[in-house]
Amino acid sequence: QLQLVESGGGLVQPGGSLRLSCAASAASGFSLNLYAIGWFRQAPGKEREGVSCIQITSGSINYADSVKGRFTISRDTAKNTVYLQMDSLKPEDTAVYYCAANFYGAYACLRQNYDYWGQGTQVTVSS
Repeated sequence: QLQLVESGGGLVQPGGSLRLSCAASAASGFSLNLYAIGWFRQAPGKEREGVSCIQITSGSINYADSVKGRFTISRDTAKNTVYLQMDSLKPEDTAVYYCAANFYGAYACLRQNYDYWGQGTQVTVSS
């Protein structure tokens, strides 16, 4: 089975930065030929929403309008890891951030496009 492990969350002041990592691993004999990886977030009392997603081989990317110009997604295929660099953080970015992946289909940041999910990492933006 595929395992996704997020790291890098924490408490940061408004205007600060964090970098999240999502490391993908698989049991022996299980293919790690992923199609897309995405970052989603869920704030208390709100629906889980797509933040940024990347198609692994082409590098095609999409971002939610709320994070464009502030967040950057990138991949290191040798390490099977995807990063989310978050700059100019705002209190409204506070949420649990989840990494998700699929092996085929689409890379658009919609929950239904992703089959595998990590446990999440908390990001809190507060002074």
